Amino acid sequence: MTTLMFILGIVVFAAGLLFSIAWHELGHLSTAKMFGIRVPQYMVGFGPTIWSRNKGETEYGVKAIPFGGYIRMIGMFPPGPDGRLEARSTSPWRGMIEDARSAAFEELRPGDEKRLFYTRKPWKRVIVMFAGPFMNLILAVALFLTVLMGFGIQQQTTTVSSVSQCVISQTENRDDCKKSDPQSPAAAAGMKADDRIVAFAGVRTDDWGVLSDLIRDSAGKSVPIVVERDGREVTLQAKIATNMVAKKDDNGAYVEGEYVKAGFLGFSAATGVVKQDFGDSVTWMTDRVGDAVDSLAALPSKIPALWDAAFGDGPREPDSPMGVVGAARVGGEIATLDIPASQQVAMFVMMLGMFNLSLFLFNMLPLLPLDGGHIAGALWESLRRNLARVLRRPDPGPFDVAKLMPVAYVVAGVFVCFTILVLIADVVNPVRIS
Repeated sequence: MTTLMFILGIVVFAAGLLFSIAWHELGHLSTAKMFGIRVPQYMVGFGPTIWSRNKGETEYGVKAIPFGGYIRMIGMFPPGPDGRLEARSTSPWRGMIEDARSAAFEELRPGDEKRLFYTRKPWKRVIVMFAGPFMNLILAVALFLTVLMGFGIQQQTTTVSSVSQCVISQTENRDDCKKSDPQSPAAAAGMKADDRIVAFAGVRTDDWGVLSDLIRDSAGKSVPIVVERDGREVTLQAKIATNMVAKKDDNGAYVEGEYVKAGFLGFSAATGVVKQDFGDSVTWMTDRVGDAVDSLAALPSKIPALWDAAFGDGPREPDSPMGVVGAARVGGEIATLDIPASQQVAMFVMMLGMFNLSLFLFNMLPLLPLDGGHIAGALWESLRRNLARVLRRPDPGPFDVAKLMPVAYVVAGVFVCFTILVLIADVVNPVRIS
């Protein structure tokens, strides 16, 4: 049964992956058609075609390798300076440029001269190229809101899990109380496990972050604490101690290894699944975007550890880069977890949301062959044409993105090598959640 559930989890993730790719390409397709650009192909996946159907002027299909997708637009690059669409050169770099230019006009038909991608105004090309990643961003937001507001997420609550009997500095690596340790304010006040704190120093709240900050700011003060116990509210009185506690960052997360002097009550907060309101959901999503940007920027620094995990005896860190195979494996693990089905669904949806957020950010990098590279080319063309108009100089014409194809091949080669490294690590030393 466990094996069956593991396979089912992989299949569910694969289906979500295919939908995300198709959704991305739909953004490119719909805007290209809106601006009159002819699109001969819309494909999900790479490699051999396993299914396709022609509808109108476009062939729609699915290919065997579900690691990406594409649409083919005619006239992605302008013709060369000599006006020819095909030319040959003995230079390998020049050959790359000419081959890319030639491929952009492979399916040119009579009457297509005004339906070429490069003939559209730069702002239209920006919209076409941005539409794909933007579709992933829309999907990510929708999936995140579904989990945050519909299912809820695990977080600390204002319910008491356990009460500390004494005050122990969090810098000390011990749990047992010594005779010299003073009694904790929570124990002295008569607080019990399963009490739910509903008000602190006259402030009613059900938010752990707010409660924690109130406690930290009340060092040395005697404050009333209202708890809900056995269906009724009980008021306790506690004198808040001063203790060394874990430092918090601006987002309320604990900073590992750093401590500050602050108020201390002396209880552990229980965790639970808590639904978020729209405002909290927006804050959470904003934080995750920031985290994702930081992770993307830190990607090169993680390669040595990833190599050691794949080919050495190094551990696979939880925040290690993970590819499609690794994510599918995690999907299989989620399906086998001994948790409520609703939480399994929530974890699947959340993982798919993070995948779409990553697709958005990755594709926005201003590098060819990514969408961001084409966007950067269109913006540069717009800038230099407007500058020429202001300076009363001749129109420089379309920016020839094809000249950047040698760089695009180098970038693609780096991505391929990195993908292979991640794939090997995902197979021999995968990230595990259980």
